[in-house]
Amino acid sequence: MDSIDISKLHLWVQDRDTVLQYSNDVEWRYGQKPDYTRSDEKLAAESIQNHPENSLERLVQNLVRAFDIEANFKTNPSQWLTVVQDKFRMSTNGGYGYTITDLINSGTYKLLIGDNQHYKASEENFETSTNLFHTAFPDGFAWEVIEVYSTPPRVVFKWRHWGTFKGAYKNYAPTGETIEIIGTSVVHLRDDLKILCLEHYYDNTKFLDKLTAGGKLPNNDQTQQLAPKKKSSLWQKLWNFISRFLPWKRKTTDVNLSTSRCPFAGITN
Repeated sequence: MDSIDISKLHLWVQDRDTVLQYSNDVEWRYGQKPDYTRSDEKLAAESIQNHPENSLERLVQNLVRAFDIEANFKTNPSQWLTVVQDKFRMSTNGGYGYTITDLINSGTYKLLIGDNQHYKASEENFETSTNLFHTAFPDGFAWEVIEVYSTPPRVVFKWRHWGTFKGAYKNYAPTGETIEIIGTSVVHLRDDLKILCLEHYYDNTKFLDKLTAGGKLPNNDQTQQLAPKKKSSLWQKLWNFISRFLPWKRKTTDVNLSTSRCPFAGITN
């Protein structure tokens, strides 16, 4: 590929901050643009690559990160810029080719992992799957291009995905380990560098084995059953009896809106 001046190319191959800056009037999943401040800090501190500004590696990395923004946060398929909307397909390890609608409904985790001993994609949706991995990796799960092996229109590249396993995964204890996934992808591009097809290849069993290596957490129900019950004081019993006849009603608890917040809030802010 000839010398590249990425700044003169299409928006969808610019750096992530530039893509977001010019993404106006978009129907965002959580009502506003995602904030990647914390993610950028993590990348700056932990990336093993620093690709030259106008390299093919930087272009491919920019494109996939822009695609990731759309896959996780844009709910209107017609507003996606990174793909050829009516032709796009994404697959993992030679499996089913998913559409934009599939990604919007299910999210990337579910479609990239599938049904496995320790993860049942068929039992998850976008929110449950996203929250599951957000809990396991509260500091984020970063991604970068390591090497690019071929030029457009068929680009083959190696990538790295990593994060620190600090929170529980389902009912498995965190280990505090930095978990790293190495994979290879093939992206088929149109002349304008929009994605026609995206194929991912990696071993998802190793990833999930590490998420379950800490062993299962204690069963909360059993723990509560084994815990000694506190005896109520005579005064508490008397107050409980009197309060049944008092005229007031207990106020209903306000809805906890934090459960509806963007599951990426702790990662991207």
